[in-house]
Amino acid sequence: MIDQLVKLVQQNAGDAIVNNNAVPNQFNNAAIQSVAQQIFSGLQSGAAQGNVQQVTSLFNGASVSSLASNPMVTQMISKVAGDFAAKFGVSPQTAQTIAAGLIPQVMNQFVNKTNDPNDSDFDLQDMLRGFTGNSGMNLGDVAGQGGIGSVLGKILG
Repeated sequence: MIDQLVKLVQQNAGDAIVNNNAVPNQFNNAAIQSVAQQIFSGLQSGAAQGNVQQVTSLFNGASVSSLASNPMVTQMISKVAGDFAAKFGVSPQTAQTIAAGLIPQVMNQFVNKTNDPNDSDFDLQDMLRGFTGNSGMNLGDVAGQGGIGSVLGKILG
């Protein structure tokens, strides 16, 4: 799944990273990898901490603006901003601006692809199984606990 996330970040990194003078060109690929890794780690951490319902709620067809205010996404933004400032010589303010614009955009596309039954590269159930290490996890059970059955029913459909 990390490869798919890297592709999504690459598709969205034009103005935020590649064409941004604040990010030195020699760091473009590393910056893209860093963003993808932080998204993956954020989702994995949420699932591993038992917040599977919170992770699945991200995939509830939310808008970019609602994703930007989601606690898991704001944590990802913070970590990406910290990485950019520490590793790529970007000022903390600029790093925050880059992350706050890029992460919700990538997550929105991630959500759309996960909810697309024709896109087998992004399967929420497989992702959660990978995040939690629980090969027997059934999103139907999670949906029953969390009341997000309509979206998950579509995904499982």
